[in-house]
Amino acid sequence: MSKLRAALATAATAALGLAALAAGPAQAAARPAFLSAAQMPASSTPWTATPVYTGVPENGALCAPYKIPAQNTRYREFTTELDTNGVQITTVARTEADAVKLVDTLRKALAGCGPLLERQNPGLHAVSAYHGKIAVEEGAWVYSLDTDDPQIGITDIHLFSVGRDGRTVTFVRWGQMGDLKDAPVAAFRTTAKTAVNKLW
Repeated sequence: MSKLRAALATAATAALGLAALAAGPAQAAARPAFLSAAQMPASSTPWTATPVYTGVPENGALCAPYKIPAQNTRYREFTTELDTNGVQITTVARTEADAVKLVDTLRKALAGCGPLLERQNPGLHAVSAYHGKIAVEEGAWVYSLDTDDPQIGITDIHLFSVGRDGRTVTFVRWGQMGDLKDAPVAAFRTTAKTAVNKLW
């Protein structure tokens, strides 16, 4: 009887091991979800979205270049037939403490982006503004960047959000020609909240 029990225990252990191996790849394959084109703020022409790519965009993140690590990071870009465009960049940090630190880094970069751009580009007028926190998971924070280049007569407005769910941080940018009064801040807040809710 003891031999039979030992054999059954061995078989059960083996079965549990196989189950763990089977579950492992599925868990490893789980990745944060991204916004769809339809979840960007409404535009006069439809949004289109690229596939989700690995790493960070070639041109980086406006106002936060080199702040988001390429490791464990993916992104999706959005465009319309006009000059409206956007991007979502999502990274999974090694620890939750690292994710908190990244959020703080990105928020500081966005808050100080206007003055930094003015120092780097004499003649450019750039104003950054904070538009509040969104109650979703560990939070999302919304900022804007309003730029005016008198030399070439172009004004641009960008909206940004930084949100976190546990170890996962997502950065969303929306931009087009125009001023802050032309920007869909309320709709972008909905997009930012959706981006964090969709992560997991």
